[in-house]
Amino acid sequence: MFLHKHPYEPFIPENATKLIVGTLPPPRFSTGDLLEKDVDFCYGSYYNSLWKKIEIIHNLNLRYDNSQEAVEQRKQFLITHNIGVCDIVASAEREKIDASDLGMQNIKLRDVIAYLYKHPKIKMLLFTGGNSKNGPEYFFRKHIQRYDLKLEIISGEVPRIHQFPLNNRTIKTVSLTSGSGAANISISRMPLYKQLKAKDPKFNTFDFRVMQYREFF
Repeated sequence: MFLHKHPYEPFIPENATKLIVGTLPPPRFSTGDLLEKDVDFCYGSYYNSLWKKIEIIHNLNLRYDNSQEAVEQRKQFLITHNIGVCDIVASAEREKIDASDLGMQNIKLRDVIAYLYKHPKIKMLLFTGGNSKNGPEYFFRKHIQRYDLKLEIISGEVPRIHQFPLNNRTIKTVSLTSGSGAANISISRMPLYKQLKAKDPKFNTFDFRVMQYREFF
């Protein structure tokens, strides 16, 4: 059994107003066996398209390699735009060493609510996936039960939006479409995607995600 520990502490700028919440990076980030184009930071997998979307939205020129400069570029972007990163899974066990969310067992969660108390300016959580089993929204729903909190739906359209009260503020959660292949299938079935694809045959599922993420990044 492989113990998959999260390799990074939460990165939350002092003035953060938004928090990106995922699960775990691929196991190679915990073992140090990075690929040539991986970045040693949150969402640094070359096959994870989060930073590629952000790069297009903000017209950046990011490096994709193991350099410290690539890490600093991403940290500086987060600081400038008041965005933090706090994945919800601290560790999990795996029989098979892969990045599958469903493959995680004996999962230990981070106390995301405690981080929200420490950072009172945060008013939005950006889940990098929905409420499917072992996804970030799924874990967050389980996590907040211990605080006697629950999500109230605002919009059931993709990306789904919820909210919950915390002390004297209301925090919204946005469940962004994940970068998985399974999500590509669900995107292709959406009426809006079909409409945009009909207008522009070159429009693809990556473009759809960029369009969706632009509103929140």
